[in-house]
Amino acid sequence: MTSNSEDKRLPQPELPEPAHPDLDSMLSRKFGKEVANYFSGSPLNRVSFLRQDHPFLSHALTHHTTTFLIFNKLEPLVESPTKLHYATYADVKPIIGDDPYSKSEEDLVKEYNSTTYIPQMIFLGLHEDKDGVTTKKGYKGAPFFAVDVTPKHESIKEAAEALIKSFEDKGVHFSKGRLHMALPAEEGELRHFLFQYGNSDSSAAAIYAEARHLLDWNARNPFCGGCGQPTFSVNAGFKRTCPPTDFSQLLASGTQGAGVPEKPFDRPSCPTRGVISNLQFPRTDPTVIMACVSHDGQRILLGRQRRWPAHWYSTLAGFLEPAESVEEAVRREVWEESGIKLGRVVVHSTQPWPYPANLMIGAIGQATPDGEVVDLGNDPELEDAKWFSLDEVREALRVGTSGLGERPGPEWREGGLRLPPRTAIANQLLTSVVNGFVSAGVMKI
Repeated sequence: MTSNSEDKRLPQPELPEPAHPDLDSMLSRKFGKEVANYFSGSPLNRVSFLRQDHPFLSHALTHHTTTFLIFNKLEPLVESPTKLHYATYADVKPIIGDDPYSKSEEDLVKEYNSTTYIPQMIFLGLHEDKDGVTTKKGYKGAPFFAVDVTPKHESIKEAAEALIKSFEDKGVHFSKGRLHMALPAEEGELRHFLFQYGNSDSSAAAIYAEARHLLDWNARNPFCGGCGQPTFSVNAGFKRTCPPTDFSQLLASGTQGAGVPEKPFDRPSCPTRGVISNLQFPRTDPTVIMACVSHDGQRILLGRQRRWPAHWYSTLAGFLEPAESVEEAVRREVWEESGIKLGRVVVHSTQPWPYPANLMIGAIGQATPDGEVVDLGNDPELEDAKWFSLDEVREALRVGTSGLGERPGPEWREGGLRLPPRTAIANQLLTSVVNGFVSAGVMKI
């Protein structure tokens, strides 16, 4: 029987369409259609070159087509596990103020005061399938922003708590789950204020992933890694800088004085200011995850951790280490965790993973003829690892997939193999193998 915690089964959304799915090319004929994993496939043009264009950002912020994703303690505002709730400028104005982009980025850095709290906001990009703003270069689309309304500072606490209560009064709430894997990858509709622009095919999961990743990175990096002093968010939330000066009287004198000083004090020297730039950039940690196939191509290696439900297995995974190629990381992690020795390794697809900042690099590797004996004696991470036939995996993909806290499908029978849902890249790797990825025929032009 399943555990008491497994009392629900959320719908498994469709995966996003890959780029140019119908385009015939040499690469598509040789390697097949590209795989787009969950959390990828964003419809937003990030127009990164406009992140310092504050006149554009000011216009985008207040435009009537602009959409805001709201987060409290990194949890998104949702109507249900399968639907985000999108806010308007009027909703967030009490938190962010009249126009946070009214001054240039350069002026904001010159006027920096480390004791002034500025709510974190991210410009996510333009939805080009929607009517919206038009840039100087002619790019068009509805702007998307993410805003952190966590009431963690006295200057916004009252306004933030009032905003959170107003949302709760509307029947929406901030999701409490750590993983949000039921959001549609191809969402059928946005909130009511976007209906007038037509139905949306927006990928809610991909937009959410971008927002959460950047909000989390900003929250984790309030101080400079070079000098330990407070940093300042710039470039519409995509960079942080260590300003050379500070208007804060608290840091200048050790006591909070009255009024604003006439000029800022010079902050202590910082090694980041002695090079080309003093900017910090968002971090992404590469992680390898791999489906391992036996030398004869008839079995797949799967492993399980102790905390997982009974009969629940998955592909092996681990972090890429410094000065290590993807292929080397795949072979090392598989050998350390299971004792299996791999020969050829092929990269299959990748998946953004905003918990907090990973890029899952999916690969498929094939065991060497003398390297198929399982040995769990090196790394104690796994409780078990063993080979499963292609038919066993194929049947589990059909009836036994689920999230860790969910029930398997209705056709699953006690004792049968259980696997991750299709929103996990592990599922896509296994599906690819049982569908013939490693057979010679797939590689023919």
